[in-house]
Amino acid sequence: MILKDTIVALATASGVGAIAVIRLSGPDAITIANDCFTSIKENKSLLDQKSHTLHLGHFMDNNRVIDQVLVSVFKNPHSYTGEDTIEISCHGSLYIQQEIIQILLQKGARMADAGEFTLRAFINGKLDLSQAEAVADLISSDSEASHQVAMQQMRGGFSNEIQNLRDQLINFASLIELELDFAEEDVEFADRTEFKKLVARIQLVLKRLIDSFAVGNVIKNGIPVAIVGEPNVGKSTLLNALLNEERAIVSDIAGTTRDTIEDEIIIDGVAYRFIDTAGIRETKDVVESIGIQKTFEKIAQAQVVIYLFDLNGIQYQVSTIKTELASIKNKFPQKQLIVIGNKADTISDENILALKEEIPELIAISAKSKTGIEILTNELIKMVNIGALNNSDTIVTNSRHYDALLKALNEINKVDEAILNNVSSDLMAIDIRETLYYFGLITGEVTNDDLLGNIFANFCIGK
Repeated sequence: MILKDTIVALATASGVGAIAVIRLSGPDAITIANDCFTSIKENKSLLDQKSHTLHLGHFMDNNRVIDQVLVSVFKNPHSYTGEDTIEISCHGSLYIQQEIIQILLQKGARMADAGEFTLRAFINGKLDLSQAEAVADLISSDSEASHQVAMQQMRGGFSNEIQNLRDQLINFASLIELELDFAEEDVEFADRTEFKKLVARIQLVLKRLIDSFAVGNVIKNGIPVAIVGEPNVGKSTLLNALLNEERAIVSDIAGTTRDTIEDEIIIDGVAYRFIDTAGIRETKDVVESIGIQKTFEKIAQAQVVIYLFDLNGIQYQVSTIKTELASIKNKFPQKQLIVIGNKADTISDENILALKEEIPELIAISAKSKTGIEILTNELIKMVNIGALNNSDTIVTNSRHYDALLKALNEINKVDEAILNNVSSDLMAIDIRETLYYFGLITGEVTNDDLLGNIFANFCIGK
């Protein structure tokens, strides 16, 4: 990317709206905007205005008025990108948006690439790399939990923790490197006892951060929940009850759901992606067979499996249910399983209690009348440990960070072994440098064009 020119992009969502915001950033941003701007009350120049000021006027194409606009002026280094930045708030007509952008391009700006404004913020030291990545997470957050984690990371919580470890390790690394200059004299400048304590602290923090990724990944991407069971036991009715809308077709005909149906709801600040699957049974129907095959694929992809069966009627058999539950547990031992008996309004409480003696984990509900749905949602909440989030602990949500943390832990473990076995300073220094390298990958002290390209290519244009 060329970072010394002036870029322009629509900063608000594309489409018609009440207003739109067009963003300019670069050395000529204020000059280009000034050439197209005429103030309403007085003949003012944007070049003479203070940073962080607003100005009402007309956006002009020579003598043609395009729109009445509000121009925000941000002068370097006190802007999001660290460069001179202009934000033009105009009416949300597609024609007006396109006209303004085309005129700015004619004046010398170029269209911004995906994420280029945030890339410039990183290059100019306004954000480190993990904070920049948190911007994308914040934009895409669709629940209270994902928003909270992204805000914590964007404010530098994760960066500060990594940077603190890195600074302490650099101090000891410099002493180890110094020992190499006096190798013939066999002296130790780095206190091995204190160094071992530091290594132990780093190992502890890295393990905690790595463990947090399980929760972080769930918070960021939502929890996939597969609803499975035989045909016509109320899977679609349960999905509708959870979503509080008629999302899935419900009928008395077995095999109505022939494909998976997915939708998402927020429970206690966490997103759950429910998947209503085709009923599991022997069938000669080719289309239904494909749906059943997809059911097993969705079970494999889900984190939580809700096994649903019908409490009503003589057709259900406890032994059959136990066999199917055992089959799911054996085939997917890592899955969290919730056992639901539906149509509880058609069976006596005594029979339900008797059934719980056979299947202790049973939760009895009536999806049709929505009885017991709250018990089910509470059970789902228990399966997500967001205590770390409530305690404002650092939670890792980015797979790139997770990978770098794993590699950093592997390298610091080598340092620990080296101290234990009195390995020479030159060999120990190699592992320390590698640990510092992976810390640097997270915060951006270590970067390359490919890494930056991969990260910022996933941003939206205008951010």
